[in-house]
Amino acid sequence: MSDDPKDTGMDANESAGQGGADEGKAAPVNEAATPGATPTASAGSTGAPKKADPVKRFLAVFIDGLIAAMMSLVLGVVIPVLGFFLGALLGAAYMLVRDGLTLEFMDQRSLGKKLLKLRPVRLDGSRLDLNDSMKRNWVFAVPNGLQAIPILGQILGSLLGIVLGIVECILVLTDPEGRRWGDKLANTRVIEVDE
Repeated sequence: MSDDPKDTGMDANESAGQGGADEGKAAPVNEAATPGATPTASAGSTGAPKKADPVKRFLAVFIDGLIAAMMSLVLGVVIPVLGFFLGALLGAAYMLVRDGLTLEFMDQRSLGKKLLKLRPVRLDGSRLDLNDSMKRNWVFAVPNGLQAIPILGQILGSLLGIVLGIVECILVLTDPEGRRWGDKLANTRVIEVDE
């Protein structure tokens, strides 16, 4: 065998220990770690994203509901009368856009979902934007917004919230993918993730 670099298929730089064409290139980027990419999901034996546990989903929406209620309560104490009105609207706004906010600490999901390691995704696996969030969450935002109207709005908001909440719970429990009405309107689903 000869010591000529042409005989081994290497160029002169490789034979001199200076590296080949691939040396110095960055390793492939993990697309799941890239913002806006498909999230890393907990996988079963098939490698498909794992459907979210209904109990975790119910706890997540409970946490988000508490956040919305606290907004109303805190503003109501700080600014009597007008504060409850503004707080109800602020809480409704949070419920509406909570899964599409690009705030780093929320990571395009509600605080409740982040705490319980859940992520709403489009059916193709990509993350939600504000429009998707509004399509899937108006069901929770409307009853919250009605709370801003004294007496009648509070009664109607409570009744509507109970009815829509029951319908959504039944759908989460009976749909094979755990998709509720809001998920079907926005073409989304909720999966369990590792982070």
